[in-house]
Amino acid sequence: MLGTTQTLAWASSYYLPAMLAEPMARSLGVSTSTVFAAFSLALVLSALVGPLAGHLIDRRGGRPVLIGTSVLFAGGLGLLALAQGTVSMGAAWLLLGIGMGCGLYEAAFSTVVRLYGQDARAAITGITLIAGFASTVGWPLSAWLEAHFGWRGACAGWATLHLLVGLPLNILLPSAGAAASEQHAADPEPSPTASPAADPAGTGWTTTLLACVFAATWFVSTAMAVHLPRLLQGFGVSLAAAVGIGTLVGPAQVCARVLEFGLLRRAHPLWSARLAALAHPIGALVLLTVGPAAAVAFAVLHGLGNGILTIAKGTLPLVFFGASGYGARQGWLMMPARIAQVSAPLLLGIAIDAWGRDALWLSAGVGASAFFALIVLRAHTGRTPATLTLEAEQSASSKASS
Repeated sequence: MLGTTQTLAWASSYYLPAMLAEPMARSLGVSTSTVFAAFSLALVLSALVGPLAGHLIDRRGGRPVLIGTSVLFAGGLGLLALAQGTVSMGAAWLLLGIGMGCGLYEAAFSTVVRLYGQDARAAITGITLIAGFASTVGWPLSAWLEAHFGWRGACAGWATLHLLVGLPLNILLPSAGAAASEQHAADPEPSPTASPAADPAGTGWTTTLLACVFAATWFVSTAMAVHLPRLLQGFGVSLAAAVGIGTLVGPAQVCARVLEFGLLRRAHPLWSARLAALAHPIGALVLLTVGPAAAVAFAVLHGLGNGILTIAKGTLPLVFFGASGYGARQGWLMMPARIAQVSAPLLLGIAIDAWGRDALWLSAGVGASAFFALIVLRAHTGRTPATLTLEAEQSASSKASS
């Protein structure tokens, strides 16, 4: 259910401007950059709302928050469909920004952690596996709706889907209170946590490192989502070929999540996060060295890394801090990432204008910084991922024996 509602939420918010910004701007008599500026403000607002939404999920569970989010998305899209100028369009995007802050991945991850505690990793992976098709579904559907009913009809159509599909599915989510009662009955003793953040002295430094990792990876992800075709053209790839190569990123992300769900399922999330953080820098280095012949390899490596890093944003805080207070902590951890997300298209765009294809060194360097932060994170905790995995397995085995 959460995978479906996340697909709907991402497709009708984050991926909406790519298809509707230009017709929206023409109709309202504003520039396309004005529409994207309103979208950027929505992203900033979503960053500010995130910690509060996470705190509410910690206290009441995800069901009431996500029910409200369906109404917010529907209301924001409905208001956008009725917009007559810059002010009303901006108000609609701000309402959607509140919805994004309460209803995208962080809220879904917090919901399953509230329901399943330390056992939420598989659910987090499953959600991202399904919602990995958000752009694959969202872009063609938005384009089709705009072609047949105009951009206003497209916004109204998405709003209707939130009310007819998203809202009922969120209503059907299990209650966190009922799930907690069942967990308590099955396991009355609190289970030990294999978390390095159990040491209060290390919590602040671990939080800082994770926030840096998430900000760096979201910067790279968003920058590539906007500028990948343009970057590839700088290497001599034609526009048509660059667009075609760009479409490989989505399937690569899904393949990586299938791999995480299968082969990497028993590996500690820190190992998979490190490998994923290296994927974009290695791909960039290959492309810068070999040239356009390596464009496909670069896109696939970037997609593979981004696919697993999306999961890491949900699993790493769970591993290092545990399930208690996960929602609010997730909101604070992702706040710098949201700000990086807003700034990434502008900063990489300026770099491309100034340096051409060498601007790829910027994204490669940012990606490499995430890898080194993950290495420092292990060194700081003083416990290797293998040790943590063993401890978790021993805890599970002891629990099963009991």
